[in-house]
Amino acid sequence: MAKANKDALDWLKAELDDELDEDFELELTESTLSLELRKVYKKQHADSLDRRVYFTELIRLQSELINLQDWVEQTGQKVVVIFEGRDSAGKGSVIKRITQRLNPRVCRVVALAKPSDRERTQWYFQRYVPHLPAAGEIVLFDRSWYNRAGVERVMGFATAEEVEQFFQDVPEFERMLVRSGIRLVKYWFSLADEEQQLRFLMRIHDPLKQWKLSPMDLESRVRWEDYTKAKEDMLARTNIPEAPWYIVEANDKKRARLNCIAHLLDHIPYEDVPRDPIALPDRVFNPDYERSAMPPELYVPKRY
Repeated sequence: MAKANKDALDWLKAELDDELDEDFELELTESTLSLELRKVYKKQHADSLDRRVYFTELIRLQSELINLQDWVEQTGQKVVVIFEGRDSAGKGSVIKRITQRLNPRVCRVVALAKPSDRERTQWYFQRYVPHLPAAGEIVLFDRSWYNRAGVERVMGFATAEEVEQFFQDVPEFERMLVRSGIRLVKYWFSLADEEQQLRFLMRIHDPLKQWKLSPMDLESRVRWEDYTKAKEDMLARTNIPEAPWYIVEANDKKRARLNCIAHLLDHIPYEDVPRDPIALPDRVFNPDYERSAMPPELYVPKRY
């Protein structure tokens, strides 16, 4: 019995270590050059949050996200969270931490590519509508219909008339969503000029991150001031009582993640919901069953 208990504890420790490894894997993405760049920039950068504090708080917040998820599912709530901000501001990283431990059938991410030729002829909001949540769902928009007020406006993909029509339409569109029962939360991730420059340099010199850089991202550096003016106009004209904007200071990635998740949890009045106790049923053993051997070519080679 003692050996069986020890084996069970060893197995549990190994499983927990694997879980922790996944958490570390998300964080350990800095190449040597990226780290050197950060050392140079550290004179202007706030001290990093202690890793133990960060992980302790992250796991605590993620456990609360599970409670939020259960409440949304059981009460039939509909939640939309919009993440906007400059390129490299950390929208994707906070979305990863929100969804990391949640059920993808309840909480899903929408990150649409540029519109097709057909979509360009549709009502502007039409391609976003099919992705809105049904009862019991949370939808996270990694960029949203606010593309029109940002990249489309700055890069000239939309005319001045189309942008103005967007500003006329979006408040009423969002009021319609709220009236339909959708809880709409909008975040803007605010990033300093110097911090974006550092993150772009890290991506340029890190082969694991180069895929994150597009020609549009590089052009956004050239048009920094144009994006700033567009952002200020957008926040001023679309900050409505039914769906206000919330600004996340994103120069420190770890603090931005924790602050955003904590605010989201505070913003939605979820409650604990009763859970049925779970018991693992006994396995049924059939004395006449013999497990057949699989052909060796079906197995993945054991290289490690």
